[in-house]
Amino acid sequence: MDIFRLIQEIKMHLKITSAEADRWCEKDEVAVNYYPSNGGWSIAQILEHTYLTNFYLLILIEKGVNKAMRNYKSLDLESEIKNYSFKAEKFAAVGEYGAFTWIRPEHMEPKGELKLSEIRNLISLQYKRCLDYLDLMRNGEGLLCTTTMTVNELGRINVYEYIYFLSLHSQRHIVQMKNNEQELLKKTNKK
Repeated sequence: MDIFRLIQEIKMHLKITSAEADRWCEKDEVAVNYYPSNGGWSIAQILEHTYLTNFYLLILIEKGVNKAMRNYKSLDLESEIKNYSFKAEKFAAVGEYGAFTWIRPEHMEPKGELKLSEIRNLISLQYKRCLDYLDLMRNGEGLLCTTTMTVNELGRINVYEYIYFLSLHSQRHIVQMKNNEQELLKKTNKK
């Protein structure tokens, strides 16, 4: 897959993920605050975790965008574009809930300090920032900066892949929220 097609796919993925995350913010209070029987997080906590993870990933993404745009003046973008290949298999598991053990840092754990309406607004703004970065780097500049991603041993990934990682991480938790809702529905239908 060439980088320009990947940029379009990431944009589409972000838009879909953003719309899905937004819909979860509209769920009723019972669904949003339901704790699954496996001891996992409620939907409200999952959404807060998504916001927190996005927050910290966007710090790295912004640094990467700035460095990539600086590198544009001194590195051979045409060569990078020509030699780029996306390793889809490396990223596939990131969006799959339960595909691998994910050890998150403590600062990305929900604390219940934000209202759901605040989280909804913040997540929406985060996705918009990602789309803005993709527009800024529309000519392939995001290839000019790589950073190490230790999750699932992804290794060195470029700025586009970091943005894709953010969206895949959200997708992973959308599956988790669906699981919570299905469990709640089964419980309430048995009564």
